[in-house]
Amino acid sequence: MSHPLKHWFESQKQTRKFHPAWIALAVSATLGVAGIIWVPAELVSRAEAPTAHPPPPPAADNKEMHPADMPTVIEQTPGPARLRGAKTIRVDFSPPADAAMPTDEFGEAVRLGKNIFTDTQTYARGYVGNKLNCVNCHLDAGRKRDSAPLWAAYVMFPAYRDKNKHVNSYEERLAGCFRFSMNGKAPAPDSKEMIALISYSYWLAKGAPTGIALKGRGYPKLADPQQPPDEGRGKLVFEANCALCHGADGQGTQVSGRYVFPPLWGQNSFNGGAGMSQIKNAAAFIHANMPLGKGNTLSEQQAWDVAKYMNSHARPPDPRLAKSS
Repeated sequence: MSHPLKHWFESQKQTRKFHPAWIALAVSATLGVAGIIWVPAELVSRAEAPTAHPPPPPAADNKEMHPADMPTVIEQTPGPARLRGAKTIRVDFSPPADAAMPTDEFGEAVRLGKNIFTDTQTYARGYVGNKLNCVNCHLDAGRKRDSAPLWAAYVMFPAYRDKNKHVNSYEERLAGCFRFSMNGKAPAPDSKEMIALISYSYWLAKGAPTGIALKGRGYPKLADPQQPPDEGRGKLVFEANCALCHGADGQGTQVSGRYVFPPLWGQNSFNGGAGMSQIKNAAAFIHANMPLGKGNTLSEQQAWDVAKYMNSHARPPDPRLAKSS
């Protein structure tokens, strides 16, 4: 401490009285200490702080987004797309492999459902009135795309159907198959057969979005034919492409008393209420899937013509008409 300041401080002590100068001295000392601490800390903070940089420029191949460039999204419910300018698509899906079928009690139901589907004559004989199996119209055990696969149908129910003018459950849809395509009667909703078929359908659709038209659903729709479907032309198409498997008389091919290729008309085929009895449905199925293993080889006109020829033959009547008469 300098000599004058020391002398002043000693004189203040001797008086033993409060002096306003003490306040100034205390404040000055406090500010001095704070400055000693703050200045180095601020310098260190500035040295360590990251330098702000502007965001990098976009890559050379990035372009301004236009509606055609917008990402594609799935539209799960009716209405406008959730992303403005996005495209609504049908979803690509593949069912699980048979090797992934569960082995527990649920797996037993799934396995039974597949057996019923591929060999309806054995596993659901009491409900069938003809010689068909479900797999005749839903190829590859209900797996094949464009052949009304089960996995694509399951996720679209409940749904309104023009056929019976009300909202159908999936159980009711299966019941209709037994009544019309199989020309028989429907299993009860709580029967082991119905539960097994639903379990098999549910398992095939595992992981698929609900309410979405999956790619391969149903049969691909055909454009209206350039010429009205003609039985005469259809007969020629049948003889050249279909008779080898289904027989010249359309009554199918049997081996050891079992049909390996189904009858296309007559008492052992589907009845007049089945979806396949409509020429547009038959033509779509034939074009996409027939001859077996050679789908999409017939022209669309040939498919229309041979469907007309097939459905020009007699078959069991629509049970709804028989009941009302």
